[in-house]
Amino acid sequence: MTHLFNQIVPRLSRAIRREEPASTDEARRSEFTLKPAYDLQETAEAWGLVVQLPGVAKDGLELTVEEGLVRLVGRRAWRKPEGWTQLYRESVDAAFELELTHDNSIDPDKIVAELKDGVLRVSLPKTEAVKPRKIAVS
Repeated sequence: MTHLFNQIVPRLSRAIRREEPASTDEARRSEFTLKPAYDLQETAEAWGLVVQLPGVAKDGLELTVEEGLVRLVGRRAWRKPEGWTQLYRESVDAAFELELTHDNSIDPDKIVAELKDGVLRVSLPKTEAVKPRKIAVS
């Protein structure tokens, strides 16, 4: 499935880049993370990214765009109440992490993101160089 997606959308793939953690990020990288459910759509003007982040508040969300990488980390704010006994839990209490690679066709100055009810919507506008243009012929 990933191979097929990369053939269809080669500029923004679902591949996760892993490298040696820096000493300051080592503790954060060593914790267990979940890859959130997400949807990626392309238009002529931008990429649209919708990510499901249940339990994540704005202050627990980190979205960064750097050379060739869009990285998202979401930490849940809920903590177990004092004296509470858990009988059953359907999901683990882990942070979300998503990394998407791209070919630098995203304009980082025009990115817009909104988190509402556990759903993050991100508009990743394309740079002017990769947008389709109509050329007048004389």
